[in-house]
Amino acid sequence: MTDKTVDMATSGADRTAERLAAVPGIRRAPTQKLAQFMLAHFLDAESCAALIDRIDRDARPSTIADPNGDEAFRTSSTCDLDHRDPLVAALNRRLHDLTGIPLEFGEPMQGQRYGAGEEFKAHTDYFDPHGADWETYCAVPGQRSWTLMIYLNEPPAGGATRFLATGKMHQPETGKLLAWNNVLADGRPNPDTLHHGMKVRKGRKYIITKWFRERPWPWAEGELG
Repeated sequence: MTDKTVDMATSGADRTAERLAAVPGIRRAPTQKLAQFMLAHFLDAESCAALIDRIDRDARPSTIADPNGDEAFRTSSTCDLDHRDPLVAALNRRLHDLTGIPLEFGEPMQGQRYGAGEEFKAHTDYFDPHGADWETYCAVPGQRSWTLMIYLNEPPAGGATRFLATGKMHQPETGKLLAWNNVLADGRPNPDTLHHGMKVRKGRKYIITKWFRERPWPWAEGELG
């Protein structure tokens, strides 16, 4: 596979930006470099607190595809959320409805926890088509088309998400949704989505991440209801 063959149309991901732009109260970042949207208060505080409890219960050390030798590149913890959990399933459906992308094209949702001093250095969410782990992560579902992220809390200091191409710093706000395209309209991965989960200076930061794929995820029969 080359980096010019990503299919955005089959899943409807090519229409997601237009769909998001029509959501009441949503804001679009004023840049041509990526399609990026912010929506405050997408998730209520009670749901955020319940998801934080789930992350704390099942967190494990985060990993990266195509390790680069930097042991401090990603120092957070990750939780593979139970997609059968009613709270998780309901939020998953909301995110799919928001994007207009059918359920089968979504990865299972994850939660991430960043303690004081922890970060995820500048990275993209799409996979390198020429990377060593491409076949492992993308042979069946293909590339990641969109990322939707929800901040579950506001740490006392630090923890912003910084996009290098635009210089935009997104501060954690409880329940805020952040969405962006990982792939351009012509099917090329978008390097201008390079972003840095900056160090938390005090307290902890919690987020939810939801990734969408160009082809269906290998769900077991009946798992999506």
